[in-house]
Amino acid sequence: MFSVIRRILSYAKSCRKEVVGMLFFALIGTGLSLFVPVLIGKAVDCVAGTHKVDFPALGKVAIVLAATIAVSALFQWLMALCTNRLAANTIRELRCDLFTHLQHVPLSYLDRQTRGDLIGRAVSDMEIISDGFLQAFTQFITGIFTILGTLVFMLTINIPITILVVILTPLSLLVAAKLTQMSRSSYLKSSEARGALGGLTEEMIGSQKVVKAFNYEARAEKRFNEYNLELQRTGARATFFGSLANPSTRFVNALIYAAVGICGALAATGNVPLIGTITVGQLASFLTFANQYTKPFNEISGVVAELQNAVASAKRVFDAIDEPVESDDSHLPMLQNCDGTMELSHVKFSYVPSRPLITDFNLKVRNGQKIAIVGPTGCGKTTLINLLLRFYDVDGGTISVTGQNISKVTRDSLRACYGMVLQETWLFTGTVAENIAYSRPDATREEIEAAAKAAYADGFIRRLPKGYDTVLTEDGSGLSQGQKQLLCIARIMLTDPPFLILDEATSSIDLRTEQRIQKAFEKLMAGKSSFIIAHRLSTIKSADWILVMNHGDIMEQGTHETLMAQQGFYAKLYQSQFADAEAEAAEA
Repeated sequence: MFSVIRRILSYAKSCRKEVVGMLFFALIGTGLSLFVPVLIGKAVDCVAGTHKVDFPALGKVAIVLAATIAVSALFQWLMALCTNRLAANTIRELRCDLFTHLQHVPLSYLDRQTRGDLIGRAVSDMEIISDGFLQAFTQFITGIFTILGTLVFMLTINIPITILVVILTPLSLLVAAKLTQMSRSSYLKSSEARGALGGLTEEMIGSQKVVKAFNYEARAEKRFNEYNLELQRTGARATFFGSLANPSTRFVNALIYAAVGICGALAATGNVPLIGTITVGQLASFLTFANQYTKPFNEISGVVAELQNAVASAKRVFDAIDEPVESDDSHLPMLQNCDGTMELSHVKFSYVPSRPLITDFNLKVRNGQKIAIVGPTGCGKTTLINLLLRFYDVDGGTISVTGQNISKVTRDSLRACYGMVLQETWLFTGTVAENIAYSRPDATREEIEAAAKAAYADGFIRRLPKGYDTVLTEDGSGLSQGQKQLLCIARIMLTDPPFLILDEATSSIDLRTEQRIQKAFEKLMAGKSSFIIAHRLSTIKSADWILVMNHGDIMEQGTHETLMAQQGFYAKLYQSQFADAEAEAAEA
């Protein structure tokens, strides 16, 4: 726990002004608030005697008391302002660190996590950390100053009773420590349950069309209720133990207050020689100081629950930040003069060591070749693309581009040689022009429009309310799946990379549009090496070379005609996928 707290405090190093201001205002504000009981005691002594009320002295005390309370409130407000700024800036730095770190973790880590859980760590967990540590800062700083200040004032009034208070106070700390230990694991489990619920919610809402299409609503609700019940159960347990701390310490502190009151009353009557004597006004001041002395322990124990919750959330955030990033390759040379040639030699790879996927993959690609990759689901097509881009590193063998081992050059320079159009479209909140220019932010409007025309997207774009300046949401609401795909194709047409990767790039486009897209692709792919993952007849037949994969290995390779003549695995795959379609076309 303390290691997590120290780590969070390390993010506050850039907020020295706020820290100094918080400490200064807390010291002055707390000191003035502690002077209030002294003034109250003097006021009591002014009226303690029978028919001896000192009204002039009482009036002066009242004026000083009002001024002290007003100034103390002002300094406490300034302390709260500094504390809020400190917490906000600290969480901002922590959130930036988390987001930046997630940009550099291996793709394998992101594949293992749900998007909702990661979003929860960056948003809801951060808010919990902010709220918990905001209270902790405020209560801890003011509590320390209050405890030290009241001890000084109590010692000036009566030393024996002060010693009694100090001796009894550890009982409150022991109770709070025990309850804190009991609640720590409960808050950690509650935080994990909250992350799981966030992941499920994001998954179900983001795939609502699929949920409705398969009548999954009832089962989705059942799963949600199970996750929600688990969060309720762990949250209730954590809240139960956390809520015990404050009333338990209040009970102990009430006993201390009662003991002080009894001893003080006896001292005021002069019946306890060992304690000494005090005036009625001093007794009133001492009781107020005793109450203020125990109050920080109550408040700190009360904030323990929030602090435990914040520590649990911080642990989840730091777990993500501590995830190893991709190896630093800044010392490696950049891949230059990429000529579109590639060689894969005895490549081996598996996601799980006990389940080999690609065992001995060999391939040579000449400049300008169109390589089609076909095979059943799970044969390793997309895995091969991940290896080409170094989203994953090979377990054995080498991949060379332009004669250079890709593990010996920077990832950025390697990936700059590729242009990708994937099956899943991705748009962000911004204008149509900004979405197309994602690959080249410095592109001119003329270049953007030219790319859109080449992708046959210019027509529907100009029919949008504001044309290229129409603002799209991240899911491209208002556009068909085919139109969103055309925007992604226009995005890649804006660049001129030596390699192209088309992963089911036309799967969401109707046949008529696909024919026009294929013409645009022919123009785009001229002089470039292309890897095409597709199942449609037109794409496969136009390839220069076809790789037939199964279980991570190349079973067959060649042109469409030669593979069909072999009557092997490809021919069977081709016939199973396209024979029915050709029969229907012939009948039509």
